[in-house]
Amino acid sequence: MSDQTLFAIALYRPHPGQDAALRDILRTHEPALRAEGLITAYPLLRLEAGDGTLIELFEWKSEEAKDRAHKSPVIWPIWERMMAVAEMTSLASLEEAKRPFPVFKRMEL
Repeated sequence: MSDQTLFAIALYRPHPGQDAALRDILRTHEPALRAEGLITAYPLLRLEAGDGTLIELFEWKSEEAKDRAHKSPVIWPIWERMMAVAEMTSLASLEEAKRPFPVFKRMEL
């Protein structure tokens, strides 16, 4: 790990009836990020909150890699599909975040 890497916590709350669609999209997310050379070899971790919010934790190679993702013709369409079926939300929106040592289930795709 270098001083330039950034650890991301991405949270996606599926719209009603869209959980399966979101999971299908997430199956393409990590391979695309890796193929584009945007994230490190550190294993991506997927979790699920009690309210059904899906969480991905991964490590950007750098701030520049994170910025490149926002312009990528491969990554941006994946994110657009994700936004069509889920709300991009924050840790603060989770009940678990209101307690010390929050726990989550491992997300199965």
